[in-house]
Amino acid sequence: MSLQVVVGAGAAGSATALLLAEAGDRVRLITRRGSGPAHKGVERVAADATDYTRFDELTRGATTVFNCAMPAYDRWPAEFPPLAAAVLAAAERAGAMYVMLGNTYGYGPADGPVNEDYPLVPTTVKGRIRAQMWQEARAAHDAGRVRVTEVRANDFLGAGAYSPFTLLVGAQVLAGSPAFFPGDLDAPHSWTYTGDAARTLIAAARHEESGGRAWHVPSTSEAPVRELATRLAAAAASPGPWLGRMTRATLEKIGQKDPIVAEFSEMLYLYDRPNVVDATFTAKNLNITPTRLDEVLAEMAAEYAGPTA
Repeated sequence: MSLQVVVGAGAAGSATALLLAEAGDRVRLITRRGSGPAHKGVERVAADATDYTRFDELTRGATTVFNCAMPAYDRWPAEFPPLAAAVLAAAERAGAMYVMLGNTYGYGPADGPVNEDYPLVPTTVKGRIRAQMWQEARAAHDAGRVRVTEVRANDFLGAGAYSPFTLLVGAQVLAGSPAFFPGDLDAPHSWTYTGDAARTLIAAARHEESGGRAWHVPSTSEAPVRELATRLAAAAASPGPWLGRMTRATLEKIGQKDPIVAEFSEMLYLYDRPNVVDATFTAKNLNITPTRLDEVLAEMAAEYAGPTA
């Protein structure tokens, strides 16, 4: 029984830990507070990745280290690079495969669908951070120190998922309230289901040719925000929805009181035009078929309704 280490218990990290445990692997899920899903095959451990001695103990003997951790959105510049460097170093010392959960920020604004070979030309702080973390991991791989791969997701959907849509639209639609979104409501947009991200992470870790390359999670949908909101409302039997476009000025005003929302402004280029991810290579080579959107929306509606649903 191999040891699989998952760092971070967000929706994608938790799903990864559960899939590994259900497949019979021994799973150690590491977070700062020891959080994560309760499962007999998942050992939840509280630890800080920058505590090198402790982290080396926890990753020793691991076959794979999955890095699904992410600091709060407003603390990326200070906390994300050292976190990623620490997990990468621990995987290297353990002789484990290092699998990163990334996203598409590093590409910068793009015209047309982007595939995994699209150049990294970030134009934002968060985009440069994402690109830097991958480039440092890739350099370690090229130097022969550790085998690495990155799985890149787009905006998340699913129970427990966090994205501008779930925060600014999804919760309001499920509550039957008006919602406002700071982008083109009718532009095609690729959406990633957290469960599909987990399946792609595991498949990439097990693929013989993963070393040194990136993969895209096949999208559950490319529906525009307006269509997605309408379908979510139908899944929850909620009225409406009533959906409007939020101006940048309004977003920035909200951001004066909410440090997380304040970080959305620099990423608006992802939402004011079509944002489509090409995952053809991943779907073919990792044999990943995305979950149907109706299933994802039903999961989100059930989570909102709670145990009485």
